[in-house]
Amino acid sequence: MAGYPRLQFVFLLFLLASMCTIQVSMACGEGCVAQKDCPAACDYRCSKADNHRKACLMFCNLCCNKCLCVPSGTYGNKEECPCYNNWKTKEGGPKCP
Repeated sequence: MAGYPRLQFVFLLFLLASMCTIQVSMACGEGCVAQKDCPAACDYRCSKADNHRKACLMFCNLCCNKCLCVPSGTYGNKEECPCYNNWKTKEGGPKCP
């Protein structure tokens, strides 16, 4: 009978860990990337930015590292990443390309 409370504790711990994992995976939508994958995702995102590629890459990587998300495609689709979409400059313009 002494092992029963211990079993309950282990089960509750497992249940809590499972819920956290599910919540994190559901919070991430279409453009989610791991921090280590930001450079590759931004390289693709900025691939058609001829005149301002360097600035595009710099800001995209900054945004990706903060938001862990890069919208799909080379332009638009920012609604996929609310953090990326809503981060503004001091002047109120979009910070992320």
